[in-house]
Amino acid sequence: MSLGLKPEHADAVPSVGPVPPASPKGRELRKEFKRAWRSMVVAKWPVVALFILLCVVIAAVFGPLLAPFDPNRQNIMIRLLDPLQQSGNAFYLLGTDALGRDVFSRLLYGARISLLVGLCAIAVGGTIGVIAGLVSGYFGGWIDDVIMRLGDIQLAFPFILLAIMFLVVLGPGVLNIILVLGIGQWVTYARIVRAQTLSLREKEFVEAARALGDSTPSIIFRTILPNIVAPLTVIASFNVASVILSEAALSFLGLGVPPSVPTWGSMLAESRDQLIANRWWLAFFPGIAIVLTVLSFNIIGDWLRDFLDPRLKTIG
Repeated sequence: MSLGLKPEHADAVPSVGPVPPASPKGRELRKEFKRAWRSMVVAKWPVVALFILLCVVIAAVFGPLLAPFDPNRQNIMIRLLDPLQQSGNAFYLLGTDALGRDVFSRLLYGARISLLVGLCAIAVGGTIGVIAGLVSGYFGGWIDDVIMRLGDIQLAFPFILLAIMFLVVLGPGVLNIILVLGIGQWVTYARIVRAQTLSLREKEFVEAARALGDSTPSIIFRTILPNIVAPLTVIASFNVASVILSEAALSFLGLGVPPSVPTWGSMLAESRDQLIANRWWLAFFPGIAIVLTVLSFNIIGDWLRDFLDPRLKTIG
């Protein structure tokens, strides 16, 4: 007969449900991140490139907080100060330019324009090129001919001259240079995506999607596109570097952004009137910023090409 007694300490032990297992996707994602980091450490140079790009991103995002002065504030009394010089209570880490503006502040603000133009132009060109390549490769026929001939026509013109022509008509501006540089990149993506789509559209998993009744947009964007992300990522990393160079060249020519917006290219253009031997910092600091940023993107692109190659996935 039960006397209604409870076991000792029965109330002290809370009822705990089963611990949910970790998500398989989460485990796989963490595993890929660890493998990527180990691969970068083994290669060494991608770690350095990633650190440089992280510094550039910090300068671009937090430039207004890190810059000690207004990048456009002019003071003729302190023009052409050498780096590490002090004037009154103000200290100029990288010196001043011919108008007395702080070079370090302008360098920080210039990182924002370079990254903004580079990433947005790749987003514009990549979106246009990926859609055009998918449509061209999947449907073929006259659609393929029209899209590829348009690409051939654009490639027949030197890109820098084409960009100069459009910017002369449209005028300088961040949005204009993003559109011009972005449209100039679409052919590269279209050709690569078309080639990949031609090889994938007859594969068994695509035929299975058709047999299951998937719509054409679903097959293109949910079945084929995820399988060509790897080469697109590699191409995008290289193209960011080329777009940053193009933006600097156009700003050097005075066709990029308005003069009131500091950019690395315009800083190089303003240093032309000074003797490099005597005022070396005016060209050196923006020039080395461009070189390191472009080189870092290229190194990351090389590493991504090897890391995303399934034949080279030996580090795990």
